[in-house]
Amino acid sequence: MHDATTRAGAQRRRSAWLAGAAGVAVAALALTGCTSSGGDGDGAGAAEKTTIRFLYATGDETWNSVVDAVVEAFNEQSETTTVQLDPLPAGSDYATALKTMDATGNWPAVVDMRDTLTYINAGKLAPIPESVTELIEPEAVGSAEDGNVYTVPYSALNGEIGLNIVYNKDYFEENDLEVPETYDDFTDLLADIKANGDEPLATAAAEVWPSDQLWKQLASPYFAEWGDEGGFWTAAQNGDATIEDLREPLQELLDITNEYVLQGWQSTADAQTTTLLVNDMAVMATSSAGIGRLNDIHKVDPDFNAGLFIVPGEDGSINVLKNAVNGDTAGGLAISSQAAEDDDEYASATEFLEFFYQVDTADLMEANGWLAPNIVAADEIERNTSIPGAEDYFALLESPNLVWYENVSDLSTFSGFNTFFRQARIEMQDGQSSIDDTIAKVQAEFDKTVAAG
Repeated sequence: MHDATTRAGAQRRRSAWLAGAAGVAVAALALTGCTSSGGDGDGAGAAEKTTIRFLYATGDETWNSVVDAVVEAFNEQSETTTVQLDPLPAGSDYATALKTMDATGNWPAVVDMRDTLTYINAGKLAPIPESVTELIEPEAVGSAEDGNVYTVPYSALNGEIGLNIVYNKDYFEENDLEVPETYDDFTDLLADIKANGDEPLATAAAEVWPSDQLWKQLASPYFAEWGDEGGFWTAAQNGDATIEDLREPLQELLDITNEYVLQGWQSTADAQTTTLLVNDMAVMATSSAGIGRLNDIHKVDPDFNAGLFIVPGEDGSINVLKNAVNGDTAGGLAISSQAAEDDDEYASATEFLEFFYQVDTADLMEANGWLAPNIVAADEIERNTSIPGAEDYFALLESPNLVWYENVSDLSTFSGFNTFFRQARIEMQDGQSSIDDTIAKVQAEFDKTVAAG
């Protein structure tokens, strides 16, 4: 059992250690998975440390470096805990990985969570203690039906502004091109770039989830129409909407893919679009990493002049989905119920999350190109505005054309349907299925999802 005094002392020393950490270049960690005694030759009184695992999704290089930096900083200052990174390889299907992890009973203590509601209902997640949630802005967390909080955000909840188009600003300036103000402007932009003999847009689908990056921007004006009805999926569940209502954005997705997307998108990993952009293989690229993608680009080519925008609607509205803090579509960091069965593991997981939401940790995240979570002490964070294109991101948050909408399903099995929908869209884009067949089979799958509850 950990000594309570030792834990309290570690908490007090945290800020002193981190004060100079934000400017330190962080290398990839090579952590061992065993429980260790506290130090080399520290004597018999050294406290034994508890090792816990932190499972997280890889693929975005900025997020990877942030996780490395935060975990290394935490391990340096903690006298009670060692966090061992448990990265999920890029290209892995996260939902399948979670199911496999659950089937083998091999849950880590801290999980970068997906399919949240499913695992809450299955009793696989433990409540997040108040010592963690009190560090976060109230609107950034939400209680489940039982009154407990099960996930906490790992980044700023700025909705899906991270789903955007990253582009080469120098190319735009050299060719007298402008950021589109309407959807017609966007399609004209694609056509103008193609007329120049260049590739307009790079997208990725080596993993199924990046297929959302273009689709959601095209579909958002249609989804937004159902915002006051509890969202499109709720309306579809109630029989007030059908997949047929999405025919127009599906056709737009198909047309853009056929005419303007760089070939090879089916086997392109999300992180590879950075390379395609800086090597002038495409003028624009889809992204879901927000400032993280801009930071990746800056690391690869510090002289690349990047910008970003969101595909606007026909009326010029920039429709952006709000972050869900609850439900199956909500992500975040969670503590597994398996870890909660061990007092030491639960205490160590709590200690790590308390560290995660400190101002100094937020500064470390920002220094690594990440948008720190919405903590209570947000006014004290040193924001990183040095990344080229970052001003475009923050300008979107202040845009008069920005329209927030909600589209959360309360179906506990929605995540499985969502994976099916993504794959069906990819098959349609790839010519394996017609748009009519795609709509029919997606509707049938949705009906099965509703029937399954």
